[in-house]
Amino acid sequence: VTGMSPLSPYLNLDPRYLVQDTDEFILPTGANKTRGRFELAFFTIGGCCMTGAALGALNGLRLGLKETQNMAWSKPRNVQILNMVTRQGALWANTLGSLALLYSAFGVIIEKTRGAEDDLNTIAAGTLTGMLYKSTGRV
Repeated sequence: VTGMSPLSPYLNLDPRYLVQDTDEFILPTGANKTRGRFELAFFTIGGCCMTGAALGALNGLRLGLKETQNMAWSKPRNVQILNMVTRQGALWANTLGSLALLYSAFGVIIEKTRGAEDDLNTIAAGTLTGMLYKSTGRV
């Protein structure tokens, strides 16, 4: 067989057959190849809530152990630590989730208003979220 450049002497195959110039997945008609800001908003909000809950729980554990360090290991101490973990976890999840919601909402609104997807939308959404969060007296 002339004109062929096999991959190896044991595999007599034309490498041109192995080149894939098309995407490896099928998209519905009219769908974008990348996810839009609105689709990513759900992932962002959920991820921030879960991250906030985890960080808050760790902070609650730290605070609970610190506040009860003079107590002996007992049921009341365990309950107090658990209350602190739960309270801090919920507080942090709420805070981070709210921030993610604001950021995502601003991002979607700015993108739809401008009609463009670029870094300016992200910068503007982050700036507006920070300004609104700071204006409520939070540090």
